[in-house]
Amino acid sequence: MRARTKTAVALAALLAAASAPVRAETLHRFAVIAGNDRGGGDTRALLYAGADARKVYEILTRLGGVRAEDANLLVDGSAADLQGALAKVERQAAEAARRGEKTALFFYYSGHAKDGALRLGDTRLPIDALKALVAAAPVDIRIAILDSCRSGEMTRSKGARKAPAFQIESESPRDAKGLVILTSSASDEDSQESDLIGGSYFSHHLASGLLGGADRSGDGRVTLFEAYAYAYDRTVADTADSAAGAQHPTFSYDLAGNGDLVLTDVASRHEGIYLPREAPSGVYFMVDKQGFVAAEINKGEGVDRRVALAPGRYRVKRRLGDRLRVGELDVTRGELVTLEESHLRDAPFTDDPVKGAGRVDLTSRWSLGAGVGYQAVFEAPDGASLFPPTGLLGIDLALRNFFRRDWVLGFDVAVGSADGVASLPTVTAPFRFSELSLASSLTVEWPRRYFTPFVGGRMALLVMSRRFQNDEFPAQFFSTLSPGLVGGVSYRMTRNTSVVARARLHYLLYNVDGNRSLGYWELATMVNYDF
Repeated sequence: MRARTKTAVALAALLAAASAPVRAETLHRFAVIAGNDRGGGDTRALLYAGADARKVYEILTRLGGVRAEDANLLVDGSAADLQGALAKVERQAAEAARRGEKTALFFYYSGHAKDGALRLGDTRLPIDALKALVAAAPVDIRIAILDSCRSGEMTRSKGARKAPAFQIESESPRDAKGLVILTSSASDEDSQESDLIGGSYFSHHLASGLLGGADRSGDGRVTLFEAYAYAYDRTVADTADSAAGAQHPTFSYDLAGNGDLVLTDVASRHEGIYLPREAPSGVYFMVDKQGFVAAEINKGEGVDRRVALAPGRYRVKRRLGDRLRVGELDVTRGELVTLEESHLRDAPFTDDPVKGAGRVDLTSRWSLGAGVGYQAVFEAPDGASLFPPTGLLGIDLALRNFFRRDWVLGFDVAVGSADGVASLPTVTAPFRFSELSLASSLTVEWPRRYFTPFVGGRMALLVMSRRFQNDEFPAQFFSTLSPGLVGGVSYRMTRNTSVVARARLHYLLYNVDGNRSLGYWELATMVNYDF
């Protein structure tokens, strides 16, 4: 409690002393954003560092005034990759300075830190080297945010064991000018991530604040200290009862007259969910279609909040003393949707799969797809005399979030036919080939904002026939089980509709007139609709 009070007092003093906020448009902004779940063989892999980095990247490029060409996202990159990205920013910032522009660098890292170094896979970046790189960057304002430390059970500490104090301090006033350091925890505490939230506590609340939850002034702009104060309060509250103990984010500040810095401008986007002044106070959770908590907003009594969410469908949830209050909202591009209390319904706590406020919603959902495909055997021309290249019409039914988040159980049926020619010892015989495929698959997907790659296994029951034009040859029928692999990518066009490009590789054993092992490939495109 003493640490929290001291931090709050210091923060209030800084806010009072800061001059007018620095607007986004007055700065040429650069960003280096890194996340790595792996820390080498002597550490336990994290689950959400990469996802946290992607979320911060998306927010900064959409709301934070960072242009795509000035943003560097490194997921599972090495220390050399990180140093290369910082060197690239140095060159870009130097060019901007020569043009007379004022510049800012936003650096974010989520992952392992141990023994005085960032642990990026099997590579290391010493903290001293990072300090030197940040201090040497030829920019007017530097903001460094670091979310790292140790490991645990459901709520795990990020890393492997207790490490030296993780502090960055400037050695001279020159280095300190325009420098802000935020860390996810104090030097003697673990930084924690949670399976239930689906991310790091600190990064989760920082992102929610940048989306609008931290806009304490109500002007539609989230400043650096508003974001920090929000992330601090919510992180301490969420970790107070955790196994690792309360986690207290820290900061080191010296803007040297630059004033409080605007990090995101949620009002200018005019897109997302609007919580009006008359809406009840409490913590609102916006869960996206993939089951992730996209934003967690702590709304006070008599204030309004803009939450600058990307277009999509969101399940809004607020926990009352004895029940849930839930509803769904569709955010369309360029529209700010008002959340009306009358549109929410009461539901028992049993409707909350994990019974935790703001936790990941693992509700399964169905999708239906239809499309066309083309398949052929690898062994040509002999294989084609048995199974000619064939066009297919198919229907897919998929259950998402099966077994666990982002697993998809699929069922599909396809039919097709083609003309072929059988090469017999003394004669060639034209025939009509027909195929019916019934299959089930299990895939894992990695949802992004628009693109979702996927890969997995598939088992198909093939029922095929050959009907010869020459009546001297009897019709042939053949059925077999065919195991295979499937992979592809989907592109989301609307909140419910996506286009899928897919490839399959399969094996089958042909044993009608001899035993032959054959492989075949299939390419297809589908249109999916999510329910």
